[in-house]
Amino acid sequence: MPRDALLSFVDFARSEPAAMPLKDNLWRDTVSCLTLRDALRVAPSTSIREVVDSMQRNRAGCVMVCEGEKLSGVFTERDLLRRVLGERRTLDGPISTVMTADPETATDDEPVGSVMLKMREGGYRHLPVVDADGRITGRISVREIVHYMVEHFPNDVYTLPPRPGQVQTTREGA
Repeated sequence: MPRDALLSFVDFARSEPAAMPLKDNLWRDTVSCLTLRDALRVAPSTSIREVVDSMQRNRAGCVMVCEGEKLSGVFTERDLLRRVLGERRTLDGPISTVMTADPETATDDEPVGSVMLKMREGGYRHLPVVDADGRITGRISVREIVHYMVEHFPNDVYTLPPRPGQVQTTREGA
């Protein structure tokens, strides 16, 4: 499901009366019911080159920059394009110079609907999941949200029109 379809689904789930069970579940189910992925972690002093190599080896779209166990930033593919390649920076500098510091996070007890809204409003494809002490417990990506939606609401997802509210005005086909 493309990102735009996910965003349309969020709008649909927030507004349509027919989606009430879905809406209720989005605000009742928490991040703890999602299958979290392990977060690839690096130290702030790690070179950009090493981080990019690690992302490629691990097929990861983002890395968490940590000081000890605490999250201090996130570095994503978008950051690589915009802050490194777009600004023609050297790959030998520390990742701390191009990471997103103090990123938005999620917690295990946060509702899935809240996480979806954070991702939508911030334009994020990944969110770190942290505990009460700020230690990373995993990460959520759009992929986990889509899997959740399909697993829990297959009929709603599979019958969602490309644009909620879209009504077929003419007969389709021959």
